[in-house]
Amino acid sequence: MRAMRAEKFSGYEGLKLVDLPKPTVSDGNVLLRITAAGVTPLDHTILSSQFPLAKAPLVLGNEGAGVVEEGGGTDFPVGSRVMFTGPYGVFEDGAYSEWLAVRKESLCLIPAGVDDVSAAGIPVAYLTAQMALTLAGFQAGKTVLAPAIGGSVGNAVTQLARALGATHAISSTTNHAKAEQAKALGFNEVIDTSFEKLGDGVRRITGGYGADIVIDGIGGEVLSEALGALALDGSLTTLGYSASRKATIDVTNLIWQRASIKSFMLFAQPQAAWDDAWNAIVPLLQSGAIKPIIAKTFALAEAADALRYLVEGRPFGRVVLTI
Repeated sequence: MRAMRAEKFSGYEGLKLVDLPKPTVSDGNVLLRITAAGVTPLDHTILSSQFPLAKAPLVLGNEGAGVVEEGGGTDFPVGSRVMFTGPYGVFEDGAYSEWLAVRKESLCLIPAGVDDVSAAGIPVAYLTAQMALTLAGFQAGKTVLAPAIGGSVGNAVTQLARALGATHAISSTTNHAKAEQAKALGFNEVIDTSFEKLGDGVRRITGGYGADIVIDGIGGEVLSEALGALALDGSLTTLGYSASRKATIDVTNLIWQRASIKSFMLFAQPQAAWDDAWNAIVPLLQSGAIKPIIAKTFALAEAADALRYLVEGRPFGRVVLTI
């Protein structure tokens, strides 16, 4: 089978198209014919030698969609369309390939009406968003801020918060064109930080109240500013660092607001949390209340170009490989 494998973690040039044996199915695994693979910032982190637990050579791809070929039993019959994420592309070979053996607990049936390309971009972003909101104590009526409307997690949190009854589901962008694109897509509470500071925008939208919950996947200066936008007793969850791993905070934003900072890592969550998150997400996908936005697709052999586009092009929406 064809696969895009990182022969070494040396940047884009380390990815090579290789021919590998088709996986065999062992107990608890399901053989999938991969139809699409999500391209994520984690793939780039690994390829850039910034994730020391991953070891080369490694087929990348932390999430994807495919068709069950063998081993799914009655839960996932042969021919079922499924989406998945897990340790794939991190601690073992991943979705940048034509076939993959996936654990049953990693799988979710793709709802009717959701195509494979869209499904491949759902698992990491929406599971992260749903679980992070749950752990932050989200309830209908809360105000939520998730910076970076064009990014996967920022967009997923915004969509989920809005669909689940947030009073305000606020996001942001540093790019005026993205702000206009967001508005055209129906995201009406997006702060254009090329014109307005993040905290000023949150206070404007909320009438001075602030955000009960911040889910931040950006880090750096954005985290610092978002902390200052919290409402009384608010919380900020940090789960990414695409802008910077380092941030300087004003501790009075914590003290005076009685606020808290939390962290979140998707793959440290118990299986029950995954099951609960899928049970919340799937009905919203079926109803159309949430819908992943696909920026661009690439062929499997163009995986390096896809990663470069994601990281350097900073598109609005997901980047997906079609296989």
